[in-house]
Amino acid sequence: MAEEPTRVITLVVVDDHPVVRDGLRGMFDSAPGFRVLGEASDGPAGVDLVVRLDPDVVLMDLRMPGGGGVAAIAELSRRGARAEVLVLTTYDTDSDTLPAIEAGATGYLLKDAPRDELFNAVRAAAEGRTVLSPAVATRLVSRVRAPAAPGSESLSAREREVLELVAKGTPNREIAAELFISEATVKTHLTHVFAKLGAKDRAAAVAIGYDRGILGAAP
Repeated sequence: MAEEPTRVITLVVVDDHPVVRDGLRGMFDSAPGFRVLGEASDGPAGVDLVVRLDPDVVLMDLRMPGGGGVAAIAELSRRGARAEVLVLTTYDTDSDTLPAIEAGATGYLLKDAPRDELFNAVRAAAEGRTVLSPAVATRLVSRVRAPAAPGSESLSAREREVLELVAKGTPNREIAAELFISEATVKTHLTHVFAKLGAKDRAAAVAIGYDRGILGAAP
């Protein structure tokens, strides 16, 4: 009786570094059971490519000039894309991890993951199973178990991040550049922050943030 052919998992790689894209393509194309359909250097181009090529899995970087990964993940979810998104990045901070998962990422791995771990993660993601690197899993568990500061539960991870930058005196344009989002998106986040905290302006939001412990101890 002939053996059934092994399923080939198709991928799209979204990363702003050509060397990283070339390395990932070479790694997966040389391994049985995988095929890279295409590459993109930023989020918007990645979304267009995924919608056009319909891969099983997307390997998505987060911080990319021209459009970051979180916005791309959210857009793919909005469009109902079939592909599962596996974040592959060098960043494991709460401000990176949580927004990506909230946006719809199936998994989150760091770029220093061993080759076999990456292969297994892609296979798991293709089956719709959640994959988290040990470091990220530990951070998420700690975050879930830690008691929330009064008033902070109503703010999303991204809104807290924007508020933290506002507290440092960062203008909207620089916040947008720092988070790889548009100024309009920054303004939207601030509108939500003001509404949730009952603040009339930036200064009031920062004051309330410190008062409720959202921003930690006041400087």
